[in-house]
Amino acid sequence: MSDGDEEPADSEAAESPAPDETAAEASADEPEEAADAADASEAEEATDTAESADDAAEDGEGADESDAAEDESGDSESDAGEVASEDAETPEDDTTGEDGEVDVRAAERERYEELAADLEAAEETLEAAETEADLDDVEASLEEIEAGIEDAAFTDPEEFQPDEEELDEDEEPEELLDFEEELTNELQDLQDELEEQRGPYGEDVVSEIESAKSTVEGTRWTDTGDEQVAAAIESFLADAAEVLGVDLAGDDVAALEAAADAVADAELDADEDEAEIAALLEATDDLQSGIDDSQAFADLSSRQKLQYEGFYDVLNKHKDYPPEWSAVKEWTKRDNAEMVALCMEHFTSGYMEDHCLEAFVRMGNPDAIDVLKEKAQRRNLTAVKALGKTGHPDAVDGVADYIDSESNPKLQRVALRAIGELGATEYTEDVAQWLVAENEDVRSQAARALGLLGDTRAVAPLRDVLEDDGETEGVRASAAWALYQIGTAEALAAAAEQAETRSFLVQSEAEKAAAALD
Repeated sequence: MSDGDEEPADSEAAESPAPDETAAEASADEPEEAADAADASEAEEATDTAESADDAAEDGEGADESDAAEDESGDSESDAGEVASEDAETPEDDTTGEDGEVDVRAAERERYEELAADLEAAEETLEAAETEADLDDVEASLEEIEAGIEDAAFTDPEEFQPDEEELDEDEEPEELLDFEEELTNELQDLQDELEEQRGPYGEDVVSEIESAKSTVEGTRWTDTGDEQVAAAIESFLADAAEVLGVDLAGDDVAALEAAADAVADAELDADEDEAEIAALLEATDDLQSGIDDSQAFADLSSRQKLQYEGFYDVLNKHKDYPPEWSAVKEWTKRDNAEMVALCMEHFTSGYMEDHCLEAFVRMGNPDAIDVLKEKAQRRNLTAVKALGKTGHPDAVDGVADYIDSESNPKLQRVALRAIGELGATEYTEDVAQWLVAENEDVRSQAARALGLLGDTRAVAPLRDVLEDDGETEGVRASAAWALYQIGTAEALAAAAEQAETRSFLVQSEAEKAAAALD
């Protein structure tokens, strides 16, 4: 390996010139190299010039080609622009149908999506809102969207459904989205959420105070309840005075009015006075809770209510069972319709109601008219009867509707008698028409009602009934009785004519009339 290593070294030594020779050669070659360099520089410049010329020529050709391409591109773009312009007028991709006409459904969908995006943006703004001013901005946006929905005038989706004959036998029509309904629902949800986010305001505090005041005024309290309500009001006023920095005192509705005025005068701002409003609302909550916990008369049991009213005060040691029935009898003797009505109000069983209504019949007290009318509206026969017993004109309208109750002869008979007992002569003709009713008992009661009315206009129709041999004995006797009750000479004479009849009942009434004529 040593021989191989030496040969390259010798070769390098042979090839490398001696220093002096190298220097001499270098010195000798410098003019030539300089000349060569100059020649090379000139040649290089010439080459660059030639290349520049070639490039220019190529650029020229490229420019020509580019201009040609641009001309072609321009023509193409011009044509495309015309097509695009035509497409803009009748867009084929989204809103143009196959026949080239505008696709209304697609156009409306595009508008729907725009409005839906606006609603989404409004929702994001609402979620980020922190002040009333922010909420005002959201409200303005929602109003614009609402106007946009109205202006869009979306077509009813049913208009886009194909005719049944255009569908295959088993094909169902596609369920289309109702754009207007969808947008309106979402808009309403955002409007509701907006309202929920607003406030609270000072006006809300005033409203809560007024609500509490209304409850106090509109509720009947027991003695205990009155004390509890007063304590709740007093506690509220102390809290409100501390928050508002004003003097408030009292324990009645007048004090609550003063508190409401003080809150209104404070002109509380929803943003700046948020803490004060919250404190006042908490105080009103406590006030309402205190009122709700107070003992109202309605909270008592039926017996407690009657006890509170003094209903049982008339009872002695010897009383029937139940005690309410004994008390009703005592109050009936004293002609106290109010206490009997009170019992019927708090004890609604059929047993007690029947006893109370019978008590009203016995009393005939006009103080019970309102209660009786309410029962009469349910076609209660005893109530209608009791109204007649009052003999008061205010009871007439509670009875009159039933004199034509042909489908319910029992009710009709009671009503006919009641209208007679009330002396409502304005119904004389209405009563007289039932003298020819199909039901015998109704005809008989109509005749007697006319006698109770005492209206001389009834004499002629009653005489006709009395003289009708085909009529039943009972109805003819009622007609004779009615004529006797009317009592005029004409009426008595008409009845007296039947004094010799073979009917005992008719004869009896006719003889009374004859005796009255003498």
